[in-house]
Amino acid sequence: MSRRAAALGRPVRVLVVDASAVVRQALKAILSAAGMEVEVAADPIFARAKMDRVRPDVLVLDVEMPRMDGLTFLRQIMAGEHPLPVIMCSSLAGPGTEVVLQALEEGAVAVVEKPRLDVRGFLEQTAERMQEAVAGAVGARLLRRAPPPERRHDLSEVLPSRRRPVTATTDKVVAIGASTGGTEAIRAVLERMPPDAPAIAIVQHMPEVFTAAFARRLNSLCRIEVKEAAPGDHLCSGRALIAPGNHHLSIRRDGGRYAVEVLEGPPVNRHRPSVDVLFRSAAQAAGPNALGVILTGMGDDGALGLLEMRQAGGHTIAQDEASSVVFGMPGEAIKLGAACEIQPLEHIAQVVLRRVG
Repeated sequence: MSRRAAALGRPVRVLVVDASAVVRQALKAILSAAGMEVEVAADPIFARAKMDRVRPDVLVLDVEMPRMDGLTFLRQIMAGEHPLPVIMCSSLAGPGTEVVLQALEEGAVAVVEKPRLDVRGFLEQTAERMQEAVAGAVGARLLRRAPPPERRHDLSEVLPSRRRPVTATTDKVVAIGASTGGTEAIRAVLERMPPDAPAIAIVQHMPEVFTAAFARRLNSLCRIEVKEAAPGDHLCSGRALIAPGNHHLSIRRDGGRYAVEVLEGPPVNRHRPSVDVLFRSAAQAAGPNALGVILTGMGDDGALGLLEMRQAGGHTIAQDEASSVVFGMPGEAIKLGAACEIQPLEHIAQVVLRRVG
């Protein structure tokens, strides 16, 4: 359990809102096993009545429900006087992933895939991820969506293509890691990148079915190319590659260029993808030409890897506590002495561009 959860002095109160009675029972069992007090509701109308009696610390919310959908209920909660940390729990693939990404943009702190009760191993992994997500959400800072940065109009933005053609090589490579609250933090960084930004590799802790849609969403918002990484992809100026869910992402040298590897190895720090895997590979492949950024997230994944990047001569940045939804990952990196500097989220893109020249 997180320090914030322990600071309550009582069990964490969770309200699970899901249309499926089977899923409600499964999630109640999973969270109760971690010592949490769990109430359930079949839809937001029932949930509201329970919230009026006892305020939960965290809400676990389905997307598709009768009488009111999860996204509408989320908007009501975030617009109220006392918003709550909300975790979206969804099995939706295809178009449904866009709804979950929209929920993250509108204030949800995390997304967790629904348990599939017919696969024991999957259920056990889901239990651990759900318990960790709820613990991380307790007391999370609920930050307003940052407005997109003002853009200076230059020739590249008025041409038919918004992006500069991807170049073949790059001297610098940027590695970014994030978890809880990271989808919006990553968006805030990438939206501030110019078309000729340095090559970027990203690990965001996120279920497998959502990473491709997350990359497409960022690609539509940013002036650089953003895509889910595929084996053999090269890291080039003007491109950001995001680790596919349930796969590690590492950087390797390919002659005078950088390429990525997508790996199926065991979880590291309970995560696959792991930020530590990315950061360590950046330290080994790029050394002083690598720049590491650790953003909001629960736990300590990435702290040791960021330290290795600094020891290899790379410049390292940790997001500050005030702008982090959860200060676990950057906080642990700072304790280890892994961060060359600590910056608020809105300054990180500017610092990265200045450091890479």
